[in-house]
Amino acid sequence: MRTAAAILRKDLLLELRTLETLPAMTLLAVVTLVIFHFGLNLDVLSGQLAAGVLTVTLLFSAMLAINRLFVAEREQGGFDAFLLAPVDRTAMLFAKAGALFLFMAVLELIAVPAFALLLSPPRLGHSLPGLVLVLFLADIGFAVIGTFVSAIAVHTRARDLIGPIIGLPLLLPALIATARGIGPLLTRHASGSPPGRWLAVLALYDLVNALLAIGLFDFLLEE
Repeated sequence: MRTAAAILRKDLLLELRTLETLPAMTLLAVVTLVIFHFGLNLDVLSGQLAAGVLTVTLLFSAMLAINRLFVAEREQGGFDAFLLAPVDRTAMLFAKAGALFLFMAVLELIAVPAFALLLSPPRLGHSLPGLVLVLFLADIGFAVIGTFVSAIAVHTRARDLIGPIIGLPLLLPALIATARGIGPLLTRHASGSPPGRWLAVLALYDLVNALLAIGLFDFLLEE
């Protein structure tokens, strides 16, 4: 865990110095919400339509971070140095997944208020704790799968294309569960609690994919 913490700290400091990923993610999210605002031409967006808009917006922004997650290691020889170091290989998986999770959390701190401002979903404040829970579980899945996919795509010439091609099908269960979990929270008669079955789906998705990623990540680094 000390190795993972060191890699995570390096990634966060690099982002703070360069500001290459988070501003691009935020800009894309806000622009997407503006397009939905004028394209749908609705004063209030509620239910599954609102949930779909928010989920798609977060997905588009997440793909930017996924595509750039391992670029520094690839371009600056970080992979070779890490493989030569006497450390557990899965430390990089934990560090990169942690960085991607934090990127998503910071993005949502901006995207959710922008979503509320532009599309006026009903009772968002009342349902905010349930929304945070759904997004927390969704972010874990995005972080694990995103890290796994980025480790594959970064070794190819067309990494910006390979990432979405591989990642989107793998993320589909999480996207469906996220949208279905958020939808009931954005209705006029929302109870404030997300449906338990979709929370269970997200939790199981996170667990299964985390175990698979841990088991396969060593192989990806060596190849």
